[in-house]
Amino acid sequence: MKQLGLFGLSKRLKDLSENGDPLEKLSQIVDFEQFRSELETGLNFSERLKGGRPPHDAVVVFKILVLQTLYNLSDDQIEYQIQDRLSFMRFLGLHLSDKVPDSKTIWLYRERFSKDGLMDRLFSKFGDTLVNQGYLAMGGQIVDASIIQAPRQRMTKAEKEQVKKGEIPKDWQAKPNQLAQKDLDARWMVKYTKAKDDTKGAVDLAIPFFGYKNHLSTDRRFGFIRKSQVTAANAFDGHILPDLLDSANTCRDVYGDTAYNTAENQTHLEKRGFRSKLHCKKPKRKTMPTLIKRGNTTKSRIRAHVEHVFAVQKEQMGLFVRTIGLKRAKIKIGLANLTYNMKRLIFWEQRKLLMG
Repeated sequence: MKQLGLFGLSKRLKDLSENGDPLEKLSQIVDFEQFRSELETGLNFSERLKGGRPPHDAVVVFKILVLQTLYNLSDDQIEYQIQDRLSFMRFLGLHLSDKVPDSKTIWLYRERFSKDGLMDRLFSKFGDTLVNQGYLAMGGQIVDASIIQAPRQRMTKAEKEQVKKGEIPKDWQAKPNQLAQKDLDARWMVKYTKAKDDTKGAVDLAIPFFGYKNHLSTDRRFGFIRKSQVTAANAFDGHILPDLLDSANTCRDVYGDTAYNTAENQTHLEKRGFRSKLHCKKPKRKTMPTLIKRGNTTKSRIRAHVEHVFAVQKEQMGLFVRTIGLKRAKIKIGLANLTYNMKRLIFWEQRKLLMG
């Protein structure tokens, strides 16, 4: 097969640009150099890797993790795709002769993201960038949560009970390799939904999920994620509300479903000057009053906008937690939240150009 010459390479890259390479747009709109200081400090880039080899560029490593998140790639897959795809190479600023970080190196660097709150600092850094570019949190905030699934663990009923209590089954302790593959932080969660039955009509259908939960708050005006928390899937949404409130939002309205509408949360909102726009619960054994029903419908039209975040993360980015433990899940989901904000910034910047 003929080697790709310099002219041929330039032609291929030009064709990619003309076909609307999304990674080129990402590079043009998001300044990844803004993260360098935090990355080099948090990843300890002053140290050399084992064997005395100099470390890879901190920003390149971070951009690789962004690529993984965008395209739902494993460490082995991302190593191969970087070498195979010109668009990936250009996005990372690598030449054909440059050494590509191997899957083990990528894994090692991602592990460092869980130390000293690096992921949170990167998210906050980009949040400051959004504000500086004029994307202030406005119009109130919408809180919601979504289950992010993880590989289901095979456990006996007795083992499940021990894990819930924070104990490690004795059989697992005797097999350290097996124990290393057990996720002791993820939990089961049952969601109920309406399903049609030809004989009974609408019935409640229980669907079990295993994994973690992504709690977040978006601003109503621009739809960026402003605050987030990651918990096990069985965490009660209402308990997380205080951690999601964004005091920087220029509007004090807070929208959310009935899970957030508790007496404690209403008191918390009132004390801090927020206006509750949380869904009202249906009275027990009574019909929902018409005015309250209409109010919930109006709120739903606004609250539904937060579902766009979860749709992009799950359907476009294929968000799924394949790592083990809450600490790593926070990195996985944190990268998904940060990457979503980057995609959202592209949307708004392109809209500015279209509107002149």
